[in-house]
Amino acid sequence: MRKSICLFLAVVLAAISCAVFTSCSGYEGEINVYNWGDYVSDGSGDAMDTIAEFEAEYNIKVNYTTYETNEELYSTLSSSNSSYDVIFPSDYMVEKLAKEKLIQKLNRKNIPNSDKIIDRFKHMSFDPNYEYTVPYSWNVTGLVYNKKMVKGKKPDSWESLWDKDLKGSILMFNNSRDAYAIAMQLCGISPETFTKADVDKATEKLKEQKPLLKKYVMDQVFNEMEKNQSAIAPYYAGDVFTMMLNNEDLEGVLPKEGSNLFVDSMCIPSNAQNVEGAEKFIDFFTRAEVSAANSEYITYASPVEGAKELSYKELRESELVYPTEEYLKKCYTFRDIDKEVYKYMQEQFVKLMS
Repeated sequence: MRKSICLFLAVVLAAISCAVFTSCSGYEGEINVYNWGDYVSDGSGDAMDTIAEFEAEYNIKVNYTTYETNEELYSTLSSSNSSYDVIFPSDYMVEKLAKEKLIQKLNRKNIPNSDKIIDRFKHMSFDPNYEYTVPYSWNVTGLVYNKKMVKGKKPDSWESLWDKDLKGSILMFNNSRDAYAIAMQLCGISPETFTKADVDKATEKLKEQKPLLKKYVMDQVFNEMEKNQSAIAPYYAGDVFTMMLNNEDLEGVLPKEGSNLFVDSMCIPSNAQNVEGAEKFIDFFTRAEVSAANSEYITYASPVEGAKELSYKELRESELVYPTEEYLKKCYTFRDIDKEVYKYMQEQFVKLMS
């Protein structure tokens, strides 16, 4: 889960890939990788260009393309003739893809570094037998606020997004699952699994908030907060960490109620054409030094043993990027929900925003 990529990134990465060798025809094989935008270390500054490093080591060309949402990924896998070898779905989407047999079980003998995943990220609810995934990154949702615009007590609860004193300067997720999860928490409902009746209760809570909002946002949150145009917003805590680096007036906080612990994983689709190459790619990206480079680039936490310690001090010591174990005990992870309930939630959210 990540902010959208600029359209030229895939072109840049393709050019870099070709530059590793005299020509792209020099590769011994190729794999098709489908990932979130802006989600691998691309060599900016002194950072590792992780894809180029993989290509150089294995002489395998990476055809790299991106998507913006889990639903776009699902639509591509389920209804097109496209064939990908490695994908990066989030928790609940892993569960859905596994149920529909759109991803395959992994041969971990060919991915030995998968044993180096921290135990808490093995056997999670979306992959209880640890059969389909190698976790790539993780983080939680949090709050970012402007210290000059939010007066008085420091916000420490999702209820801060319903603060009447901040009317007209509050932002909210333009994403039904994240927005409803916050409202459900405040209504005492589990955001992991829920019913239509639960959606109705959360909708009423969100209706109370709507008159106080400036707008619903996703990527626009960076511009709104970093340029002091809004006072407070929910967003992914690793991105809050980035916003704080770009504006010293911003502060991040993890709500006392707990939040969504999300995990993006590497999987191999059932129709993959180069499983061997995919296994090499996943194993390479699960090396501690490679995972650390990607973690530093996207400012989300690494699930790989030893990667945190290789990251720069501010990142590894930030509780926005690496929340405490005590806080994680209050968090939940999204599960695949009934199709009719999900459709109903989407419909209610569209009505709410109209």
